Amino acid sequence: MHWFIDDSNRRTLYYRGCREMIGLASGQEKTRTHRESDLGIPKYVCSACSSTDVYIDSARGEVICANCGLVLSDHSIDMGPEWRAFTADEQNARQRVGGPADWSKFDQGLTTIIGRQNVDAAGRKLSSTRRAQIHRLRKWQIRTKVHSSDKRNLAVAMTELHRISSQLSIPYSIRETSAVIYRKALRKRLTRGRTILGMVAASLYLACRVHQVPRPLEEVVEQIHITRKELSLCVRLILRYLNLKIPHSNPIEFVHRFGTELNLPGETKKKAIDILEKAREERLTIGKDPKGMAAAAIYVASILTGSRRTQLEIARTARVTEVTVRNRYKEMVDRLGISTM
Repeated sequence: MHWFIDDSNRRTLYYRGCREMIGLASGQEKTRTHRESDLGIPKYVCSACSSTDVYIDSARGEVICANCGLVLSDHSIDMGPEWRAFTADEQNARQRVGGPADWSKFDQGLTTIIGRQNVDAAGRKLSSTRRAQIHRLRKWQIRTKVHSSDKRNLAVAMTELHRISSQLSIPYSIRETSAVIYRKALRKRLTRGRTILGMVAASLYLACRVHQVPRPLEEVVEQIHITRKELSLCVRLILRYLNLKIPHSNPIEFVHRFGTELNLPGETKKKAIDILEKAREERLTIGKDPKGMAAAAIYVASILTGSRRTQLEIARTARVTEVTVRNRYKEMVDRLGISTM
C-alpha cells in the first residue's frame, strides 16, 4: 500500500487489487452506483482507468474508484438530516416534512394560506397598520393562486371532482388518477369548447376503468347535468389524444355489486361467476355489453339456486333494458346447455 500527496493536495489511495480491499462484489458495486444516480449524486468517471464503478466511504467522505483505487473526491456531501435521533419517537418528532402532494387539489396542496385571525404568533392583536398590510397580502395571495385561466379551470374542475367522487363513493386512489388524467387533458388543450363537468366526469369514468372498479356510464351521468352522449364524446376524445391504456370491462366485476344490491346470497353470486367463466370460454362475451352479460348470468344463477329475481329488477339494477337481459339469457341457455326448468 502506498500513500502520497498529489498536486491538488488531495490524499490519494492506490492499491493493487483495491476491489478485494474494499470488499465489494461486482453486483454490489452496480447496485450502489444505480442508487447514487437515483439520489441525484453526480456520476463519477475515473481519470486513471475511465471506470464508472465507485465506492463511497461515508465515514471519510471520500469517493473511491472501485477498479484502481483512485480517490475521485474527498468532499462528499452528506444527503441525510443534520440532526441525530436514537429512538423512533425522536426521529418522528424531528422530521420536518409536510404532507404529500395531492393531485386532486388544483394547487396540489402545496400553497400557503394567510389566516384571518389578525393575531401574531404569540396571540397578541395586530396594530391597525399591520392589519392593513396583512389584508393586502392576503388579497394578493388569493389572486396569485388563480392568476391564469388554467389555474381557474383546475380550481373549478377539482371542486367538481371531489363532489362527484363523494356522491359515487370513489376511493382516494381513483380520484388521484382521474385528477392526473384531467391535468393531461388540460395540458393538451382538450377542454376548449367543452364543459368542465363533462371532462371531469369522463376522467373519473376512465380512472375507474383503469383501477377495474365497476362504475357504469349511466351511473356517472346520474350525478351530473349532462347527457350520456356528451359524456361519451368526452371519453372518446380523451382516449384518442392521450393514448391511455384502458382495460376492457369484465362482466365478473359487476356480479358482486349487482348481487349485493339485489340481496342475493353468496351461492348465487358464485354460480353467476361460474356461468360467466364458461361463457368466456365459449366466446359469448365478445362484443357484448358487460353489464348485460352480468345481468343475464345473475338471472340464470338466481333461478338455479332458488333465489329468483325478476328480469325487471335485474335490469333496473344493471341499468340495462329487459330485452337485453332476455336476449343474453337465451344465448347463455342455448350455448351452455343450461336447463332452467
